[in-house]
Amino acid sequence: MESVLVAYSGGVDSALVLKVAHETLGPERAAGCLAISPSVPPREVELAKKHAAEMGVRLHLTYTKEMDKEGYVENSPNRCYYCKSTLYTELTEMAEQQNFAFIADGFNLDDKGDHRPGQRAGKELQVRSPLVEAGFTKADIRALSKALGLPTWNKPAAACLSSRIPYGTPVTVEALEKVGRAEEYLQDLGFVGVRVRHHGDMARIEIRPTDFARFLEDGTRQQISQGLHEIGYAFVSLDLDGYRTGSLNEVIFNRKKPLNVIQ
Repeated sequence: MESVLVAYSGGVDSALVLKVAHETLGPERAAGCLAISPSVPPREVELAKKHAAEMGVRLHLTYTKEMDKEGYVENSPNRCYYCKSTLYTELTEMAEQQNFAFIADGFNLDDKGDHRPGQRAGKELQVRSPLVEAGFTKADIRALSKALGLPTWNKPAAACLSSRIPYGTPVTVEALEKVGRAEEYLQDLGFVGVRVRHHGDMARIEIRPTDFARFLEDGTRQQISQGLHEIGYAFVSLDLDGYRTGSLNEVIFNRKKPLNVIQ
């Protein structure tokens, strides 16, 4: 690649792509672009900007408007297609204006087995996936990131907040803010790798099974229940299957695939 604009989310995958591009091509020919929208937790945005500064890479910001897309808001299983299509269209325009030859994302080999309609949008707009091209798995990415001293090497996965809303339930700014506040509340209590699945008045909490005992201690359980009630949930539940990536996709696959539980 002679020059590249990287779709940077602040996660371990896109951070590695951006850092390697920066070191290989130089700051004039490699930059990242961070998308900001109601579906991205503000805490994640600030952390992504902080990590970009620590890595010494050039970073642009763009405010995406996927909430204006009917296909996104109606929240079908293809929701991610509309999000990525919106993002990559904006990045294509930015790349043309700033003379970047390519756009790259952070998809890796492990992503190919999950339901990821966003990859179709990338193919349609000729977005490159260097980690797939290089044959990198998530484990490879974390190992190389650690070797390079990147601050993101052990960062937990952080999918957009819309992924917490069941397919068929419309995505609203109110619901996204509610989920974001609930997850930040649990993170502030020390829970890592937490998801709050939004089922209307009910919050279904996914945490690592190793955290179940602490979660269910009387004082902690009551504190969590009260905190999420104050955020606006009438019912607060703990998912006994624990935190796993893409749990709402289980509806699509009818649970024929084994659960990807995070320990």
